[in-house]
Amino acid sequence: MAAKGNGPPPAGAEEAVERCPVEEVALVVPETDDPTLPVMTFRAWFLGLASCSLLIFLNTFFTYRTQPLTISAILMQIAVLPIGQFMASVLPNREVRIFPGGWGFNLNPGPFNIKEHVIITVFANCGVSFGGGDAYSIGAITVMKAYYKQSLSFLCALVIVLTTQLLGYGWAGMMRKYLVEPAEMWWPSNLAQVSLFRALHEKDERSKELSRMKFFLIFFIASFAYYTLPGYLVPILTFFSWMCWAWPHSITAQQIGSAYHGLGVGAFTLDWAGISAYHGSPLVTPWVSILNVAAGFIMFIYIIVPVCYWKFNTFDAQKFPIFSNKLFTTTGHPYDTTRILTPNFDLNVAAYESYGKLYLSPLFALSIGSGFARFTATITHVILFHGSDIWRQSKSAMNSAKLDIHGKLMKKYKQVPQWWFLVLLLGSIVLSLAMSFIWKQDVQLPWWGMIFAFALAWIVTLPIGVIQATTNQQPGYDIIAQFMIGYVLPGKPIANLLFKIYGRISTVHALSFLADLKLGHYMKIPPRCMYIAQLVGTVVAAVVNLAVAWWMLENIANICDVDSLHPDSPWTCPKYRVTFDASVIWGLIGPARLFGNGGLYRNLVWLFLIGALLPVPVWLFSKMYPEKKWIPLINIPVISYGFAGMPPATPTNIASWLLTGTIFNYFVFRYRKGWWQRYNYVLSAALDAGTAFMGVLLFLALQNQGHTLNWWGSELDHCPLATCPTAAGISVKGCPVF
Repeated sequence: MAAKGNGPPPAGAEEAVERCPVEEVALVVPETDDPTLPVMTFRAWFLGLASCSLLIFLNTFFTYRTQPLTISAILMQIAVLPIGQFMASVLPNREVRIFPGGWGFNLNPGPFNIKEHVIITVFANCGVSFGGGDAYSIGAITVMKAYYKQSLSFLCALVIVLTTQLLGYGWAGMMRKYLVEPAEMWWPSNLAQVSLFRALHEKDERSKELSRMKFFLIFFIASFAYYTLPGYLVPILTFFSWMCWAWPHSITAQQIGSAYHGLGVGAFTLDWAGISAYHGSPLVTPWVSILNVAAGFIMFIYIIVPVCYWKFNTFDAQKFPIFSNKLFTTTGHPYDTTRILTPNFDLNVAAYESYGKLYLSPLFALSIGSGFARFTATITHVILFHGSDIWRQSKSAMNSAKLDIHGKLMKKYKQVPQWWFLVLLLGSIVLSLAMSFIWKQDVQLPWWGMIFAFALAWIVTLPIGVIQATTNQQPGYDIIAQFMIGYVLPGKPIANLLFKIYGRISTVHALSFLADLKLGHYMKIPPRCMYIAQLVGTVVAAVVNLAVAWWMLENIANICDVDSLHPDSPWTCPKYRVTFDASVIWGLIGPARLFGNGGLYRNLVWLFLIGALLPVPVWLFSKMYPEKKWIPLINIPVISYGFAGMPPATPTNIASWLLTGTIFNYFVFRYRKGWWQRYNYVLSAALDAGTAFMGVLLFLALQNQGHTLNWWGSELDHCPLATCPTAAGISVKGCPVF
């Protein structure tokens, strides 16, 4: 049974060699297996499909709201346990035959076990990857229908949603040999789920210590109760911008100290949601990765941005807020994109030249430039540091290599043939190409653009997967995908959206599938069971996802149209507004006008070359001084991740994440390793779950009913001057004119 895997195997040379070389994995993941446990039971199917459907419904529904909310699979991971145990106690132990003499199943094959629980969570993860996060496929469809007012057919939308996900599944099948089987590809985020599974199912034999289950319940209840403060009663707990209180009339002080609209220097948070909002839980990220992110963050926020803004006024920076994701005119006012659109939603060149150029806030512009460097640095880093390993694995050398204990245990199960994945991959490619012909006017993306997107996804999925599987950070290339197609097809915002979801978002889903495959690897789930659960969960989630979104877009009047909605309407779609703005920058106006010859931001293009070159000296020094083990730990793509996602992420989000991760994954891991092994990942899961449960409750019971508080502690940021420009002669409402 898995419960026997609490401690290390008996001492011995062979066992020591077999253990996973990654210490965190060796400390957390059980090293035994019980292949007799039933997996794809009636309970697993029923609870898995129900969890998937419920999560996708809730996440899709909430993502259109002014206060969007993502509900993680941890909620279902906890909620299904008592239901599964109840079903095991009341269902009869009886065989059910679908057809006389044909295939059947047992309603109750025994106690509810940990492998059933894992499969249910895999189903639930499909509901999160579709409806949660940024909901990319539905985001594109929402922009097409709600913002561009296209008469898109439901069938075309279904093809878009399904093929995007199945492409990701196909890439995952192709990459599993490189990103799942090797022990070094350890996917740190999975360890929190492994710890939670063990806490929920295993009985602790050490009676003197607090059991992991009791520990989880204590911190789950504490987190659940505490979130009433930052979540509703005292929202200012999310961020304390004390510099704004000290200098209430200073624009510079508020630009430096504002947690929401400035650099967040000195600001801090007492809200777990604020800590884990954009980079996930810092408790599951390795210390080396945290250190790399910190180096990039400090360099970017405390050196590059201040110098560019106050010293050199780069890109006319002082005409705009130092930190904003809005689009601006040369006078510092919001850019009205409706003035440059044709009735067919192409660019009206004459109107654009008359209205004026589009400008970005300095931090936003530099963040885009960092995306250029991160893309090329990721490819170079993986080629230099992992290229030889990937080449050996490509020649099937791994088949004869020594496996760790988890790989050996998984070899007992029947594997999934590669052609199962290839059929899905090729089928989704064919269906996508057919869509580009059948609905040519709606999607704007020609067949060769589709092939370009597939090629991009194929090239980058492996290197980005290597980074995520070893550091828990996923270097994005959304900007690069939109940059490329924006040059090739300028003035085509819908084509830009579709290229992004096929060239970039299929990779996001591939990495999500690969993370689940590694979870199944750790929990010893038969590979064919994982394949079936992921495939069925993907199809179900896609259909429910689109059905809910389509109903809302068709039945809620003026959804996402802020100007036409009632001021108190919750259907303002802030996430999809960002998607629409991106389609304007990269698709409608196009990168040639912003980054080409004569473009204000043309010098940022040099960061493509700089990013490609930066990993080279690190690699050379690692070869010159092999005894210095710290040199290969310098990871340029992860360093550049220190300023990724800003905006909408704020510097205070990232700084709080870095501080929390340092406390637990350096100091606690180093000086209290026994406590860390026993409780660290359980604590992460408890904080996530408690915050999420209370967030749902507050939303449904209070915020959704319009019950809001209005007092000093409910004002999110007491920094009204942080968004003001400082250039001479720029007049913006609520700001002084210099």
